[in-house]
Amino acid sequence: MCSSRIGSGDVLDDVAALVAERNRIDARLARAVRAAELSQAPERDGLKSVASWLRGHLRMWGAEASRVVANGRTMEHLPALAEAHEAGLVTAAQLAEAARAVTPKRRAAAAVQGVDLGEIDAVLTAVAIEQEHDALIVVVRRYCNALDPDGPEPDPTEGRRMSVVRHADGTVSFHLHLDPVGAERFATAVEAHVQTDRPAGDDRTRAQRLADGAVQLADTALATGATPQLRGVKPQVVVKVDAEDLATGRGSAQLGSGALVSAARARWLACDSSIARVVMGPDGVPLDLGREQRLADRHVRRAAEVRDGGCVFAGCGAPTWWCDVHHVVHWLDGGETSLANSALLCERHHTKVHAGFRVQRLPDGRWHTWRPDGTEIRTPAALRSPPLVPA
Repeated sequence: MCSSRIGSGDVLDDVAALVAERNRIDARLARAVRAAELSQAPERDGLKSVASWLRGHLRMWGAEASRVVANGRTMEHLPALAEAHEAGLVTAAQLAEAARAVTPKRRAAAAVQGVDLGEIDAVLTAVAIEQEHDALIVVVRRYCNALDPDGPEPDPTEGRRMSVVRHADGTVSFHLHLDPVGAERFATAVEAHVQTDRPAGDDRTRAQRLADGAVQLADTALATGATPQLRGVKPQVVVKVDAEDLATGRGSAQLGSGALVSAARARWLACDSSIARVVMGPDGVPLDLGREQRLADRHVRRAAEVRDGGCVFAGCGAPTWWCDVHHVVHWLDGGETSLANSALLCERHHTKVHAGFRVQRLPDGRWHTWRPDGTEIRTPAALRSPPLVPA
């Protein structure tokens, strides 16, 4: 029966129908996201952009969230292509490629040169519907080059970008795109470490040696203190591990990013690191930082970083080095400078909280966030529990 169905082509018809339906849904999503952007809807939940709301509330990958936002804008400038997308004939990836042709700068250049965007829209739509994806890339590139025959603007930073993808096993993939001069600088710095680390019998591949060189470049910068301070503290690699696991080398440890490594790896890191003792209570809250005197601000901060791991505002997740230590009960109102009265908040959400939003750590161990009108901001994780009433 299976062979007959495949041979009849029905299964391929199903695939084609599903892709078309996905294209239509992607188009509806892009339109809705654009509407949310124009109405500044994320501000209701204390967030600056739709992309940040998609990441924090819907767990969307950063690059994908940015693409959906960009596609919503592109559909306004390329109505024919947008119509084909809504009809299921054009994919979201094709629309994202076409977006490069209608950036604000290129739209301005087209207006100066008298280019009819309607004609460009028609050409891009025809290519997207009738030809392979790579053909659209070529057409878009030719159009962009025609708008700017003298090449890109002299500012090299405009073309630089890096994406970071964290995998389930804790490993990370980087994609780095640099201008020629920036690439030369980076490659020279990495190569210096590659060439000074070539032991006899080295059987590493070129790719492995380059990766090791990049890690050594980071190690050198951190060790020499050449990196800028973050929130008044020198950048440092943080590893959280139970004292027993550190002593025995069994169990696991957690990096500042949340990635898990073995306790044996933590022991290896501890050979060339300072160790701070943090005693945790039964609910996972730090109780004692190994000092006899009253908590100073830097110690409160360290404890808050261990406990919170980043901005506690619902849907944010900004890293610790973006965050301030906020007094949940303002010290002018009698609030203490203590861990129990502290919350990590990024600069934006620290401002939001002082403007009417509210955060509180409830007995369930989770932080909750309320809008100025008293309603709670509910992320997908929070939706699994019943609504809470702020105290």
